[in-house]
Parts: sequence; structure tokens; C-alpha cells
Amino acid sequence: MVDSIGTPLLWGFFFAFVLGLLALDLGVFHRRERAIGIREAVVWSIVWTLLALAFNVWIYLRFGRQPGLEFLTGYVIERSLSFDNIFVFVVIFNYFAVPRELEHRVLFWGILGALVSRGLFIGLGTALIQSFSWIILLFGGFLVYTGAKVLKNPETEVHPEDNPVVRLFRRMVPIVPGYRGKSFLVDEGGRRMATLLMLVLVVIEATDVVFAVDSIPAVFGVTTDPFIVFTSNIFAILGLRALYFLLASLMHKFQYLNVGLGLVLMFVGAKMLGEHWRLVPGWLGRPVTAAPFWFEEIPTVWSLGLVMLILTASVVASLLRGRRAEEDE
Repeated sequence: MVDSIGTPLLWGFFFAFVLGLLALDLGVFHRRERAIGIREAVVWSIVWTLLALAFNVWIYLRFGRQPGLEFLTGYVIERSLSFDNIFVFVVIFNYFAVPRELEHRVLFWGILGALVSRGLFIGLGTALIQSFSWIILLFGGFLVYTGAKVLKNPETEVHPEDNPVVRLFRRMVPIVPGYRGKSFLVDEGGRRMATLLMLVLVVIEATDVVFAVDSIPAVFGVTTDPFIVFTSNIFAILGLRALYFLLASLMHKFQYLNVGLGLVLMFVGAKMLGEHWRLVPGWLGRPVTAAPFWFEEIPTVWSLGLVMLILTASVVASLLRGRRAEEDE
């Protein structure tokens, strides 16, 4: 059985806390649709980050050092992987010409959908690990493969017009041309029809599912506690909207960030494979011998330090390259 710090009361408290924050966000601070400026995006980025760190401190004080480090490492990994989401959101919003004042609304409802989809993914992953311990090796191998693919082709390419979700939705659901304010559904000609804003939301939700396939196994490489995996995921997603409005116009400057993300995925995958290598001799009917030092469990604090080092190096390298390019012009 998978050990977890999450009790039913704790799960209920967390869901109530997150839903309360979202209700406050949409019902008080963003009741009217408007474009989000840089200053506001900075403030909200700080607020969501501080909330995540405060929750991290509470876990540390309540449950001890190890769960606290696991949450922080999972949060850092999830937050870093969300940079790819931002790039894709930029492409999607530009392709569908979404008015800037409606972007926040789409991302808000996208987060509600992500609460459900990621909860299902994490629940499924936990059940699989509990029933089939070898599944952790598949997660690890998948992350190594994905990281290597990112390193081979660090440029993220998105073609919304080729998205099967877009084609299927257009075929099955009647869509009115253009936008109808903030509405996702409207009545026109006696028919209930979706607006273009609904199609954008569906594409955003489908995109999040794709990213969850990479990001959730990465956190399982840090901990198998479903409560820590879920909460670190959700706090990273909560800060994603503000991060989008802050960095959307600057993403082109982080040219080496995807290289860093690829290395992080490969490291976490290799860590999962190494720490669970003992499963293999058991399948082969061989005695389990002492592990070589490179297969011994890597302390969580070392994992956190290495992830931070890789990400910092990729950002610094990107900024230095950008500065040199400006000097050459």
C-alpha cells in the first residue's frame, strides 16, 4: 500500500482551500473581463508562489523534513515544466485571435478542468504503482525517452489546425463564428451552439492532458505520496496564469530553457530507474544483491539542488546568448 500523509480531512480541506481561492479570484478580483498588465501579473505571481511556499512550510512543520522536501522538489519540477505550457498557450491564443481581456477567463476555467484531469491521472498512477510496482520503471523509461526527445528537438512546435481535438469538436459541435463576449455557449437560430471561446477552452484542456502525461510521472520520481504529488501539481497550475501574463512576451528569450527541461526529465527518469532496479532481479528469479553506488537512492535535497542548478544554468545561458545577440546587432 502506498503511504500518504493525506487523510480524508486533509484532502477535503485542500479542495475547499483551492476552490475558495478560485472563487475569490474570479468573483472578487477578476469579476470583469480585462487585459492583465505586467504589474498585476508580477503581484499575482508572487502571491501564488508565497501561498505554495507557506503550504510547503506547513507540511514541513506538520509532517517533517522529508515530506517538506518532497513537496518543494515536486513543486519546482512542476513549475519549471509549466513553461512549455505557456509557450503553447501563446500559440493557441494567437491562432484563435483570443481577445486579451478573455485570456484570463479561459485559463481560469482551464484550471478547474485540470483539477479533475490531474486528480484522475494521479489516482490512476497511484493505483498502478500499488498494484504493479514495476510500473515505476515504465514511468522512468518514459521520462528518459521524453527528455532525450526534447534535447534532440528543443523547439516546441504547435499546429492547432492539425489538432484532432479541434477537428473532432468542429465536426460534432455546432460553433458560431467569432466570439460572443465572455460566453462559452449561446442560443442562436433556436439552437444551443458553442462559441469560439469554448473551442479554445477545449484545446487548452486537451493540451493540459498532454502535458500531464510528462509532468505527473516526473513528480512520482520524487515521491509516491498521492497527496504531495497532487498538491504540488495544483499549486504549480494555480501560479501558471499569472506566469503566463508575466512571461508570454518574453518566452523567445529563454532559448535554452527546453534543453534544461529535457535534462531535468532525463535525470528524474534515470533516478526512478536506478532506485527501483531491484525489481528486475526479482522478476528474473535471481537474488537481489547490494546496489552499486549509482543505483543507490538519491537524497531528495540533492535532487532538488540538481534540478535548480540545471534550470538556473539554462536560464542564465539563454540570457547571455540574448545579450550577445543584441550586442552583435
